[in-house]
Amino acid sequence: MNDDGYPDPGRVARRTVDAEESARAGRRWWDGAADAYQAEHGDFLGDAEFVWCPEGLTEAGARLLGGPEDLLRARILEVGCGAGQCGRWLRAQGVREVVGFDLSFRQLQHSRRIDAGTGHALAAVQADAQRLPFADSAFDVVFSSFGAFPFVPSADDALAEAARVLRPGGRLVFSVTHPVRWSFPDDPGEDGFTVNQSYFDRRAYVEEDDGGDAVYVEHHHTVGDWVRGIARAGLVLRDMVEPEWPEGLDRVWGGWGPVRGRLIPGTAIFSAVRPRVPDGAGGRRPGAAVLRP
Repeated sequence: MNDDGYPDPGRVARRTVDAEESARAGRRWWDGAADAYQAEHGDFLGDAEFVWCPEGLTEAGARLLGGPEDLLRARILEVGCGAGQCGRWLRAQGVREVVGFDLSFRQLQHSRRIDAGTGHALAAVQADAQRLPFADSAFDVVFSSFGAFPFVPSADDALAEAARVLRPGGRLVFSVTHPVRWSFPDDPGEDGFTVNQSYFDRRAYVEEDDGGDAVYVEHHHTVGDWVRGIARAGLVLRDMVEPEWPEGLDRVWGGWGPVRGRLIPGTAIFSAVRPRVPDGAGGRRPGAAVLRP
């Protein structure tokens, strides 16, 4: 661990990483970093708040998931829930059926801790976004606030899984690092304006231990990759939101901050729907959210 409580970065590489190595590294890193992460960002995220991104865009203000009346009747899944802040906010609004999952057991322990302190418990399980343990057409809404999608090697596979558990007419909304940021250093200041790598280089950012095993992995997908992945999953893209940096927010979070945030985007939020099946065209009926054996 370094002085901030996060795992030491080790050796940095840019290389291809498969699904198994990505999941193993993600579980290991987030289990080790969860305490420091919640200590550093917990106040900004809130215990029962729904913040989409470091720019501070909230679901209460943006309503990207739909109107309050629609959500009250919805079955909702949070992908990569961390300590469950977003799902817990939905529970606090009166939404009864909200489920979250995360790869990191330590993050889920923080979720349980916050549950006890707020009185708004979020049902949560440990799972991998690359293979969701839920039935087909189980949810009306699937969403993710920087959870899981930046850490999977195949955008197509992750989006296909999200689409599979979404009922016809349902909505998928997820936020990720804006793909253009991959051309720049992860620096929130003036030095972060210099393009130093190709936007089209899709090799993962990898931190390795002395044996060459990945201990942290983050994957780059271009805007086109996300759009094509949404289409291949059988979804229809409805919107792409690029939050502007708000006046008065001076907080720095990794590569996000007011210096760069006021000039170039840091977050992309994609919103898509699964088309309804026309009458007489067949298709599966919406099912209950059940764990696979």
